[in-house]
Order: sequence, then C-alpha cells, then structure tokens
Amino acid sequence: MFFYIDWYYILLVTPAVIFSLWASSRVNSTYKRFSNQYSRKGITAEDACRKILDENGLTGVQIVHVQGHLTDHYDPRQNVIRLSDSVYGNTSTAAIGVACHEAGHAIQYAQNYAPIKFRAAIVNVTNIGSRLSFPLILLGIFLSSSGQIWINVAYFGVALFGLCVVFQLVTLPTEYNASSRAILALDQSGILDSDELEGSKKVLNAAALTYVAALSVTVMQFLRLLLIVGRRGNND
Repeated sequence: MFFYIDWYYILLVTPAVIFSLWASSRVNSTYKRFSNQYSRKGITAEDACRKILDENGLTGVQIVHVQGHLTDHYDPRQNVIRLSDSVYGNTSTAAIGVACHEAGHAIQYAQNYAPIKFRAAIVNVTNIGSRLSFPLILLGIFLSSSGQIWINVAYFGVALFGLCVVFQLVTLPTEYNASSRAILALDQSGILDSDELEGSKKVLNAAALTYVAALSVTVMQFLRLLLIVGRRGNND
C-alpha cells in the first residue's frame, strides 16, 4: 500500500490552522467575558448602532434581527445591518462593540472607503477563482506527463487561488478600519464610558485576529500549492 505524506501541508498549513483555531477560540472567550460587562446607560447594541448611523447621516440604513451567534454583518446590496440573537437587544459592551463595528462598515460604503469598494468589486471573481483553482491544479498535475501545457494549467489554477490571498489582504484593513471607526464613534458619542470602551475594544481586537488567521491559512495554502506544482514540473 502506498502512503503519501504531504509535508508541505504539515509544515506550512498546519501551524496556520492551529493559529486560526486559537483565534476563533479567543474571540469567543473574549466575547463571553465582556458579555457580562453591561453599559451603565442601559443602551442596547441596536440602539447604539442606530445612534452612530444617524450621527453619520445614514438614516436610510435598516437594522434587523437575525438568528445565530455572532452572525452579524452589513449587507450593502440591501443597505441593511443584521444583528444576531446574542447582539441585537443586548446591553453588554461586547454586543455594542460588535454592532457598531457593522455600523463602521456602512459608513465605509457611504464614504467610498477604497479597500471595501475594491473588496466588493473582486468578490465575484474571487469566488469563481476559488471554485476553479483546485480542479485545474489537479487536472494539470494528473496530465503533467503529457506536456508542459498541463503544468501551465496547474499554475493557472494556483494563480486563481491567489485571488483568495488578494481578497484576504484587502479584508484586513477593511475590518481594522471598521473597528477603529466603531471605537471612535462610541467614545465621541458618549455611549460608553472609558472603562466600558475598553471592553468593546478588546472584543473587536480579538475578532480582528480571526481575519489575520484566515489570511495566514490562505497564504500558506497558496505557497503549498505553488511548491507542489513546481515540484511536479521539475520532476517532468
């Protein structure tokens, strides 16, 4: 029986996956911790989000309640912020931070913030590229003995996967900027006191780490695929 050990995956991707799991665990534990720190003013996450939107002239952005835990997001197509069960009516500094982060995204779109516009522009081509990349890589490697053209097909597949790296790279500044906008708005509007603001900040920082982790996994996977195709090309 033939056994194949993918050392590239073990050495490159596995550490990034472990980092990603740690980041996911950290955001959940941090959110849980500050879910017990409640706003002294008793303002809900939905109300805080609404206040920040209105102060920035975004009265047309709707806020709706959706099921799930931390499934919060801003939908630019429908101009709607969707807040999850654990956030919508919650008065904790954790929930308020998450809700106002989504308000930050709405403000980014309204102010034509370049990274989020670029991310929106490439999302469709990135999705197509991610779906086609692995079939092309596998096809190219499988038929590589038939000629250099198939190695080129495999490299093209790797290049398509590289679009995912670009997407993740653009996502990072977008997420950090939305969090910065949220913290600044919470401070300036007086929604949270300084010690409460620290709770929101820690939750958003922990959430941002998950995007760093996602980028690291994607970059390591890209390098792995590049090395595998390169090795196959050299062998042929």
